[in-house]
Amino acid sequence: MYQSFEEAAAPAASVERVKALQRELRSRRLKGFIVPHSDEHQDEFLPPPAERLAWLTGFTGSAGVAIVLDRAAALFVDGRYILQARAQTDPALFEVLQTPEAKPSAWIAERLNKNAALGYDPALHTIKEIERLGETLSRNGIKLVPVESNPIDALWEDRPKPSVAPVIRHGVEYSGRSAKDKIGDVQDLLKQDKVDAVLLTMLDSIAWLFNIRGGDIRHTPVVLAYALVPAEGRPTLFIDPAKVGDNVRGDLRDVVDIAEPAALADKIKALGQAKARVRLDPETAPMRFAKLLEAEGAKFVPGTDPCVQPKAIKNAVEIKGARQAHLRDGVAMARFLAWLDQTADSGRIDEVEAAIKLEACRRESGQLKDISFDSISAAGPNGAVVHYRPTFANKRALKPGSLYLIDSGGQYLDGTTDVTRTLAVGTPSAGMRKHYTMVLKSHIAIATARFPKGTRGQDLDPFARRPLWEAGLDYDHGTGHGVGSYLAVHEGPQRLSRLGTAELEPGMILSNEPGLYLEGQYGIRLENLVLVTPPEPIPGGTRDMMGFETLTLVPFDRRLIDPKQLLPFELAWLNAYHARVRREIEPVLRSDDKAWLRHATAPIG
Repeated sequence: MYQSFEEAAAPAASVERVKALQRELRSRRLKGFIVPHSDEHQDEFLPPPAERLAWLTGFTGSAGVAIVLDRAAALFVDGRYILQARAQTDPALFEVLQTPEAKPSAWIAERLNKNAALGYDPALHTIKEIERLGETLSRNGIKLVPVESNPIDALWEDRPKPSVAPVIRHGVEYSGRSAKDKIGDVQDLLKQDKVDAVLLTMLDSIAWLFNIRGGDIRHTPVVLAYALVPAEGRPTLFIDPAKVGDNVRGDLRDVVDIAEPAALADKIKALGQAKARVRLDPETAPMRFAKLLEAEGAKFVPGTDPCVQPKAIKNAVEIKGARQAHLRDGVAMARFLAWLDQTADSGRIDEVEAAIKLEACRRESGQLKDISFDSISAAGPNGAVVHYRPTFANKRALKPGSLYLIDSGGQYLDGTTDVTRTLAVGTPSAGMRKHYTMVLKSHIAIATARFPKGTRGQDLDPFARRPLWEAGLDYDHGTGHGVGSYLAVHEGPQRLSRLGTAELEPGMILSNEPGLYLEGQYGIRLENLVLVTPPEPIPGGTRDMMGFETLTLVPFDRRLIDPKQLLPFELAWLNAYHARVRREIEPVLRSDDKAWLRHATAPIG
C-alpha cells in the first residue's frame, strides 16, 4: 500500500507540547512563535521530520499556520480545512480561524503589546511572507525576530529521521528534453537579466531541471536538495551523496557538480566575496537565504524561479505521456467503479476498503509508481470535509441513499493523474440529483470555455461558479490547480482561482474541480484534468481562442444527472465526452467490465 489509514493526529498530546513550547519561548525572551505548515522548500506535502504543525496541534492538513503566544494560541486554515481543523485540535488550546477573512497579523496585533518580540524560523518562511508580515506588525510596534534554531526541534524527542531514498534518473523518453538543454535555457535567461546565479530551493524545479526524481516526499517523486545555477559554468547540486547511486551518478556528473548540503554555506560565502548578483524567488525561497546572501556581501536579486514557467508548459513528449497515463488511469477507474456498483449497495463496504480497492486497480497496470496523494474516500457527511482522510478508527460505511466522494490519483513515469467522482449509493434523493447536476454544469462551463491569449485563471474561475451562485451556493476552494509531469500533483503558477494571476499558456495542465459541500449531509466534487490547447480561429470570429482538452477518461454518474437542468450544449458535451470515454477505454478494458462501461456511458436525454 502507498497510503496508511492509521490516525496521524495526536491532539491529546498538544496540551503538554504547547506548554513546553511556551516555556521554551520564555527562556528565549519571545512573546510568541509562528508555526507554519512548511519545510525549507515550501513543500505542500511534508517529509515526516518537517511535520512540526501536526506535532504541535494535531492538525494534519496540507496548509495552515499556528500562532502560539504566552497566553493564547490560534490555528489559521482556509475553507478546505476548517471542519478538519476543528475536529483534530483541542478547542481549549487553539482558536480555529478561517482565512482570508481572519488574518494572522490582525490576531497577533490585538494580543501583543508594543515592543513585544514574535519569533519565526527564517528557514520555513518565504521572503515575501516575512516582508509582508513584518511591515504590518511594525506598524503596531511588534518586532518579528528570526531564531537561530527552531524551538520545536529542541522539544520533539522522537522526531523522525530524514529520508535516504535514492535519486532516480528521469529519462528523456519521459521528460522530452535533456537536462543540458534546460540548464542552457536557464543560463541564457540569467545572462539576459544580468544575474550571476540563481539559487533554486523548490524541489520540483530541481527535479525538473536535472531530470531526476526521488522518494523524499510521500507521493511526490522529488529529492531533498538545493541547486545553484551560475550564468556561466557548471551548476552545483547540494544533496546527500549517499542518495546518488551509480545508476545516476554518471548522468548527473555530465551536467552538474554534486556537493554535500553543508557546502552550500561556503558557496554562498564565495558568492559574497565576488559581490555576485544572486536571484532568489521571494514567493518561494526561505528568508534564511536572503539574509545569508546579504550578510556575506552578495546582492540578493528578487525574481521568479526560472524553472516554474517552462516546467508548467508541457512539451510534446510530456503531453503524449499525460494522455497515455490518463488512459491507463481511466481503465483502473472503470474497474473500480464497476466493482463499486456491484458491492456498494450492500452497506458492507467502508471508506478504507474502497480506497484500498482503487489503489489495487491502479496497481494492475504494472506501471503505478505511487499514488499522487492520499485518497479522499468520503462517505455521506464526510464528503463535506473537503480534504477528508479516512482512518481505520473513523472509517464510515457506504450506506444506501447516500453519496460517496472519491478523489484520488496516480503517479506514473509518463504522467500524474488526479480525478474526483461523486457517486450515488442506492437511490439518490431529488436534492442530491439537483445539486450534482449544478456542479456538473459548473464543470462543463470550464470544459467548454474558449478564451484569448492573456487570460488568467481568475478570469475563468467565475465561469464555474455561476451555476451555483445563481442558486445562492458556492465552494471555498479554487476551481483548479496546475499538475506536474510525474511530479507535484499541485503545481504553479497556473491555477483556476480568484488568486490565479498567471496567464494560461498552451501545454499547461490544470484540474477542473468545482464542488458543493453541505455540512452534515454530503459533498459533491467533479474533477477532470484538462490541457490548455493552442489558439485556433472560430468561424465568424476575429480573434483566435484557446480552450481545454479533457485528459481524464472516467464516466460521470448517470443516476445523479437531471437532464432537465442541462442546456442543449451541456447535454451535447456530456454525451460526446461519454462516447469518447467508451471509445478509448473499452478496447483495453477487461471483458467482464465492458457491459458496465457501455451502460455508464450510454447517451442521456
